[in-house]
Amino acid sequence: MIFGKMIPLHITNYTYTTCLGAGRQANWDALRAGVSGLKPCDFFQITDLTTWIGEVAGLDLILPQHVQDFDCRNNRLAWLALQQDDFFTAATTAVARYGAPRVGVFIGTSTSGIHQTELAYFENHGSLPEWYNYRTTHNVSSVAAFVQQALGTSGPMMAISTACSSSAKVFAAAQRAINAGLCDAAIVGGVDSLCLTTLYGFHSLQLVSPDKCKPFDRQRSGISIGEAGGFALLEKSDSAGLYLLGYGESGDAYHMSSPHPEGEGAQLAMAAALHKAGLEAGAIDYINLHGTGTQANDNAEAKAVQKLFGSTTPASSTKGWTGHTLGAAGIVEACIGLDAITHDYLPQNLHLQEPDEDMSIALLKNPRAQPVTRVLSNSFGFGGSNCSLILGSL
Repeated sequence: MIFGKMIPLHITNYTYTTCLGAGRQANWDALRAGVSGLKPCDFFQITDLTTWIGEVAGLDLILPQHVQDFDCRNNRLAWLALQQDDFFTAATTAVARYGAPRVGVFIGTSTSGIHQTELAYFENHGSLPEWYNYRTTHNVSSVAAFVQQALGTSGPMMAISTACSSSAKVFAAAQRAINAGLCDAAIVGGVDSLCLTTLYGFHSLQLVSPDKCKPFDRQRSGISIGEAGGFALLEKSDSAGLYLLGYGESGDAYHMSSPHPEGEGAQLAMAAALHKAGLEAGAIDYINLHGTGTQANDNAEAKAVQKLFGSTTPASSTKGWTGHTLGAAGIVEACIGLDAITHDYLPQNLHLQEPDEDMSIALLKNPRAQPVTRVLSNSFGFGGSNCSLILGSL
């Protein structure tokens, strides 16, 4: 079934925290400087994995008393991100303006607070320690419940866990909820933190690179895992500013972990986003590619992009800076897209030296200063769970 153009949603505030720093300015300064936040893996004293990670500093913070039950690495990362760019104030102001029941919370995550469970097992290999609470930490819904309680909302609350598309799909879920009249505003976002399960899990799949990841490079050898948190506030408004213009979702139903080799699901998601936005492919000024740095994913995405956009629309993956932040990748890269519009600047595909010869898309080996009005941001997850967002001005 084909639906018509959606009513754009005003993005009245946004923020993101990655290994590059806390908040928009720190991240954008690093992007402009071409400085990666990746470092050799030393998480939790790991010594047997040769890889690079994107670790966020400052996660030894103490949560406020009213959310202490949620204490874990993932929720501390969420709290740190909420404090940047006056986002906490903007969100609580929206709650006061619309009323707590009329503000929804939609948060994406992949592994949530699983590291808290890892710590519990390290402490006690028999029964779990008394301090451990699965419901408020490891549980996938923990971070959404944490954000809801921290901000004092009581509207619709949803946690989405579709691997690497999780925090892109929250935009679509929020738009549908607002359009259906379930809420008047929505706090969307994504948070995913480092844990042993993902580091060793992706290593077992032979997807972790021993070097800094090199998306779309001929010599690419896999992903670099990072952690991040980010949020955006969506409201109904027709004033000047940044907007969610469209979204598209699709499912490959091809393989449990590999994308369709011709990028069919990715192409469907991008085409649906253009349709929702009422735009032609030529209206997109920049594509923030999913670009993980694995052979299969980059090949499939490049084919899909080429079929829709040809070889002229500037495109880059920004995972060379932040690493692949998994369930937070969608929100982080949407925020980078919003920054590209704000600053009229396209970030380069970091670590790209020689593109794969089969790729005929306009990969940015160097940054470019130019007017940017509309950005397409891709997020494609395990199992072929795809989501593309179109962001820009009216």
